[in-house]
Amino acid sequence: MNRVSERRRIRCKVNGHDIDREVPVTQLLVDFIREDLNLTGTKRSCDVQVCGVCTVLVDGRPVSACTYLAFEADGAEIQTIEGLASGSELHPIQQAFLDENATQCGYCTPGMILATKSLLEDDAQPNRERIRDYLKGNLCRCTGYQPILSAVVLASERIRHD
Repeated sequence: MNRVSERRRIRCKVNGHDIDREVPVTQLLVDFIREDLNLTGTKRSCDVQVCGVCTVLVDGRPVSACTYLAFEADGAEIQTIEGLASGSELHPIQQAFLDENATQCGYCTPGMILATKSLLEDDAQPNRERIRDYLKGNLCRCTGYQPILSAVVLASERIRHD
């Protein structure tokens, strides 16, 4: 069997739902999420782990889904932007990004929000320097970053006071 047609079974949770599928060993996580699961909030851009557009959380840690093989997620919990809101109620991070006008075109926003979630789980009250450092792998071409920094600070405040 050649490597291209080889498949592996993966069992994981995606946004709280159990997934049990066979995937090609060469399939990237971004393609599994978008094409197999039809969760299109995860975007594809650079394909070389530079821009952060494809960021998803795997076991709570941000990963670049464009360089992460789908079968590597076997046994993991994956969270995409679709799994963040609770019904029609936005997660405090999502709401803060809207309130601070940190969404602009929206292309980088899902990855930025998920990276922010990971940051705030590690550090409930990060300063702006820590935020800048943590999000340096998530590139945005629209906002100039100030609204994004303000959104992360606002989300931090709201989460701590909930």
